[in-house]
Amino acid sequence: MLETDRLSLRPWRVSDAAFHRRLWLERDPRVPPHRRIDANGRPTVAELEDRIRALPEDAPLRLLVVELSATGEPIGYCGLIENAALPPDEPEIAYELLRGHWGAGYATEAASAVVELARASGYPRLWATVRAWNTSSLRVLAKLGFAETGRVEADPVHGDSLCMMRNL
Repeated sequence: MLETDRLSLRPWRVSDAAFHRRLWLERDPRVPPHRRIDANGRPTVAELEDRIRALPEDAPLRLLVVELSATGEPIGYCGLIENAALPPDEPEIAYELLRGHWGAGYATEAASAVVELARASGYPRLWATVRAWNTSSLRVLAKLGFAETGRVEADPVHGDSLCMMRNL
């Protein structure tokens, strides 16, 4: 568990499945289909509950639920994930917030705590991949000291993914 001035970052609970589905429902239509609710309404809350149950409890790389400390309301997730295209000892940072909580500095605050956790864990650098159209995430990454690497994964349908990096 991580704490900041306004946020708590904690492991997922099965009871987070409905909130998690809200994140899926709010995703930008440019996000690839496998990361959005499909025409059959999947993933369902029950399927997300099953995914949460299957999460390893002690994994060093994982996403944490971001909640408001004052109320306990879950507002997003942030954490470290493995990316097969990157060195195994250099994780990727990932985060997503419900739209109603954008613009309040929560993503930067949560991600800053995760960057510090990564530094304390001895990782030499962190990576981030972000769609070129996602200007909000690009601003968060810039505030955290990430820089473009020049590596771009072209995607004419969903938008190019930029590869960002920060030395720790």
